[in-house]
Amino acid sequence: MNLGSHLSIAGGLHHALEEAVEVGCATLQIFTKSNSQWRAKPLTDADVETWRATWTRTGVRNVVAHDCYLINLASPDEALWRKSLAAFRHEMERAERLGLESLIMHPGAHVGSGEETGLARVAQAFDLLHADTRGYRLRVLLETTAGQGSTLGRRFEQLAALLARVKDPDRLGVCFDTCHVFAAGYDFRTPSGYKKVMREFDRMVGLDQIRAFHLNDSKGELGSRLDRHEHIGRGKLGLEAFRSLLNASRFRKVPMILETPKEGGMDLVNLRLLRGLRE
Repeated sequence: MNLGSHLSIAGGLHHALEEAVEVGCATLQIFTKSNSQWRAKPLTDADVETWRATWTRTGVRNVVAHDCYLINLASPDEALWRKSLAAFRHEMERAERLGLESLIMHPGAHVGSGEETGLARVAQAFDLLHADTRGYRLRVLLETTAGQGSTLGRRFEQLAALLARVKDPDRLGVCFDTCHVFAAGYDFRTPSGYKKVMREFDRMVGLDQIRAFHLNDSKGELGSRLDRHEHIGRGKLGLEAFRSLLNASRFRKVPMILETPKEGGMDLVNLRLLRGLRE
């Protein structure tokens, strides 16, 4: 089972790998820089060498990154869009240099310009980014969102439309966030509901596009569009949804990452609970 968590890089990127081993993670998600600042200290050769040596020593199976929360590739504001484009290119460069397989990002918010305009802006950004990063092994994953405000990505149709608009969709994929999908209105709390939602995703986007999962219960109700994560089994989503997901053979090798609240030792509790759901 490819379970892991999002862990802190305080004290150096490589410390997240060491903590992953301590809590028993097979996979790991990190920010490669502060998630609340545009700029970052450049990675040195020594940083990269220490990271790669620690990764080899710890044997963590998969490592993915998440981009900075300030970035909005759907913005109608030209200055912010250009700033976001440059920042995301920098995120891609850092992740590629570290040898990461995926970079997860929120598609962005159209801020009143309309869904179609917002999707067109994101697609334009990816076409420019892909042209600038030819030869990269890194795959960018579009995260499903809860749909707060004008955020894109809450409906499977939006993800499908975005993949269809990009010239090189093979360099993209999807990160399926359980809390976000539930809060966006997709009910997979029962085995039959799970099958229905996955059939719809397969029809609209394709299950082969799912390259990572964020495993989070939801503080908000079904369709609330509230992006508030809860510990596994303690929210409105409940255990059966995770049981269905963890026992789906087609996703057995896909990284599944906790983003539950970081409260004294709860990663261990959540991971233990998830492992216990495997049949």
